[in-house]
Amino acid sequence: MREILQREAIYLWYYADLQFRQIIWYWLLGMALGSFVSVFAKERIHRLCARLGQRLTGPIGWIAASLLGIASPLCMYGTIPICASFSQKGIREDFLAAFMMSSILLNPQLIIYSAALGRTALCVRIIACFLCGISAGALLHYCFRGKTWSEGCQAPEVSRSPFSERWRVWILYR
Repeated sequence: MREILQREAIYLWYYADLQFRQIIWYWLLGMALGSFVSVFAKERIHRLCARLGQRLTGPIGWIAASLLGIASPLCMYGTIPICASFSQKGIREDFLAAFMMSSILLNPQLIIYSAALGRTALCVRIIACFLCGISAGALLHYCFRGKTWSEGCQAPEVSRSPFSERWRVWILYR
C-alpha cells in the first residue's frame, strides 16, 4: 500500500511540476500585461465606455460594451465598483450588463492563459465571453424594460457605533 501511495505521489509531483514549468511564462506575462493595462489604460477604458454609452443604441452598444469588458483589466471585485460609477453617470443598464459580464468572464491575463492551452481554446473562450456579454445586455434590455437593477449599487451609509469605536481604540492601543 505504501508503495502505491509513493508511486502516485511521484506521478502527481511530476505532472504538477511539468505543468508549472510550461505555464509559468504565460502566467508572468499575463500578470505584467494585466498590470500594464490596469495602470495605463484603465482611465481610457472608463472614458471610452462612458462616451460610447451615451452615443450607441441597441445591439451595437452591447457589442461595444462587451468588447470593452473583454479589454478591461479588472476582475470581478474591480468591475462591480466601476459599473456602479457608470450607473451613477447615467449609462444604460443593458450596456452595463454586457460590460460587466464580459469583464468578469475574461481579462487580458485569462486571454494569455487560454493562449497557453492552444489557439482553439483561446478562440472558444473569447467568443463565448463575447457572446455572454451580448446576451446579458439583450436579456436585460428585453426582460427588464422599465425596471432598474442597479439602484442598489450605491454605497450604503456607514454608521459608527460607540461599540465599534471602543474596539478600534482597544486594538490601536493594545
